[in-house]
Amino acid sequence: MASFAPLRPGDPQRLGGLDILGRLGEGGQGVVYLAQGHNDTHVAIKWLRPDLSGDQVSVERFLREVQVAQQVAPFCTAAVLGTGVELDRPYIISEFIEGPSLHRVVQEEGPRTGSVLHRLAIGTATALAAIHQAGIVHRDFKPANVIIGADGPRVIDFGIARALNATATISSMVVGTPAYMPPEQIMGHTVGPAADMFAWGSAMVFAASGRAPFGSDTMPAVINRVLNQQPDLGTLEGQLRDVVAACLSKDPAQRPTAEQVIMRLLQHPAPNSGILAQAAAEAAPSPPFTPPSGPPSGPVPYSGPVAHSGPVPHSGPVPHTGSVAPHPQAHWQPPAPPYGQATYPSTYGRPPQKRSKAPLIAGITVAVALLLLAGVVVIIQLDKASVAGPSESPAPRSTSSTKRPPSPSPTLAAVPKTGTQRTLPGPGGMSVYENPADAVVLTSYEIYDKKKDDWIDYARGSLRGTFTKYSGNWESMVSPDGRYLASRGRSYSSDDFDFIVIADRQSGDHTTIKTVKEPLISSIRGWSKDGSKILLNIEKKSGDDWIYLGFVLVDVATRKSTTVNVSDSSIRQTAFGFDGDDEGAVNVYGDEKNRGLRFFDAEGKATSSLPGIGTLSAGTQDIFSPSGKSFVTNCPNGGDGDHCVWDSASGKRLRKFYSDCDKVLGFYDETHLYCWEQDNNANDEVQVIDFNGKLLRKLLEVPDEIDFSPVFTINPNKGS
Repeated sequence: MASFAPLRPGDPQRLGGLDILGRLGEGGQGVVYLAQGHNDTHVAIKWLRPDLSGDQVSVERFLREVQVAQQVAPFCTAAVLGTGVELDRPYIISEFIEGPSLHRVVQEEGPRTGSVLHRLAIGTATALAAIHQAGIVHRDFKPANVIIGADGPRVIDFGIARALNATATISSMVVGTPAYMPPEQIMGHTVGPAADMFAWGSAMVFAASGRAPFGSDTMPAVINRVLNQQPDLGTLEGQLRDVVAACLSKDPAQRPTAEQVIMRLLQHPAPNSGILAQAAAEAAPSPPFTPPSGPPSGPVPYSGPVAHSGPVPHSGPVPHTGSVAPHPQAHWQPPAPPYGQATYPSTYGRPPQKRSKAPLIAGITVAVALLLLAGVVVIIQLDKASVAGPSESPAPRSTSSTKRPPSPSPTLAAVPKTGTQRTLPGPGGMSVYENPADAVVLTSYEIYDKKKDDWIDYARGSLRGTFTKYSGNWESMVSPDGRYLASRGRSYSSDDFDFIVIADRQSGDHTTIKTVKEPLISSIRGWSKDGSKILLNIEKKSGDDWIYLGFVLVDVATRKSTTVNVSDSSIRQTAFGFDGDDEGAVNVYGDEKNRGLRFFDAEGKATSSLPGIGTLSAGTQDIFSPSGKSFVTNCPNGGDGDHCVWDSASGKRLRKFYSDCDKVLGFYDETHLYCWEQDNNANDEVQVIDFNGKLLRKLLEVPDEIDFSPVFTINPNKGS
């Protein structure tokens, strides 16, 4: 039975939909609780302290644990199972590792010696080698952050970890634990993997002697010894003493790497391909560790919030019962109220069109290889259609001119495995799941009110701000940098013109820009990627339908609009969208089951056409990749879930693949799409998929009965 301390007044009884059993510990960031998971399993939940919830630096540092730990191989840490927000305070749910910290073991049982110490040294060095291979510097390695599990030591708490190319501290003050910090970190200089090796050497001294090599009295005294005195290596002897002494060099360039430490401890003269595997086997404990019974006498370091590596999350249903998936490496999202569905309103009072929910046949996974020591997950999947394109003759443009060279074959990029859950305002329980490293951000949305037969508009105050309801607007759209809000009201101006208002959220200025005169309207289609232009559609009521007569381009810098009438009568049934360069517009023509894509310049003149592209899942909005070099359609003569990616310049088909998606919404990045998936789970979800059709990550969730129209914006601060 896991040991824990009882809850205190003010502690939650439930968090993330799970019952809280007790406290595992408390640190500078928050409290770590033990919670009841699936089938009597336990999970750890780390919840940010309430006084830090308003501190952006603290929140970002807290959430960085998830981002960083996802890049680290799972054998050396604890898997993140989910994240969420409660009372405006984020929490992280992780695999619970049964066992005490190294600090507690030494305090309660005495120093480690002999083969136990040797296995501990190899196991922790192996963990650091995997962390460094993932491109991460831990920056707070210490005995309290090493959990002695039944299967060997695990390294936890990546709250202040940084990527290897990071050159600045998170805040103006030094972060870490002085007794285990190297001189360069104390001095505020750039730190690399060598800093972790200094901390490792200090931790090994503590494990062997029960005290840190530079003491643990007052902070000024400890810092002075780290900077100016030699370490006290205590009872260490032999090869381990020599390795630790090298790691405690004042000069980071003189310290061995984690791999070199492992080789020296295994007495290998040079690296070889199996060194980490051998080290992991060597470090495996002989008998399983039996944790002491009863509650701890004081705060216990937690065994939680860090994640397994690999960019590929779950491929099946997400639990909705509040339980944790039984496999520790399975993706899990905290249970939440129901969430959303997709429709695309584009103008006044247009009722939503419900989508069919025909069952989809998923691809068959034939092989999964988990490269633990390299921290890589490889998925091989058989799809309904070939994933390597093109397999048919390409559909060239009808003109010889091209605007861009053909795009190269895509290279899959990493997609964040998890996101922090945030509840959206509006009817019952809609949630967005966000990660700062996401390539797109939800910035506005509209909800259809069936009783009022009307769309309700919501927009974000910034790229990461809160959402506000705009009852007086038909629609609102946030600029790519989050600074401006373009909105369209529910009435014409006094001189019968439709118009948009551009609000500068930094200066507070509002500019009204007239577009077309009654009975025409101008619906907002989108911002250009650089935020310099806005595209609107010119629409006119014709019977029970709306037809599209052209588009309006708004220059944001000059606050001027240009009305562009398109004479092509075959372009009337679908809204215009920006072309891949954001210079002109595109629209579709031809048979409703097999469209062609036509390009127009900024004056409304047709410049080229691509016939036989199939159909567009969500119209012309966001069909182009961020670079503009490719676009996505439903394949010609394809069924539900067949996707084709085309080269924008030549019309050559680049990819054809199948997925569970019901409606593609756009490109997440150059090698991933995002789409509505409505059939796999109880609620509708926006998911990220790769070009093999694999569902990778949930971005949004809303109840099936809610008609919901989201607008995602390319994230200019991805990874920051």
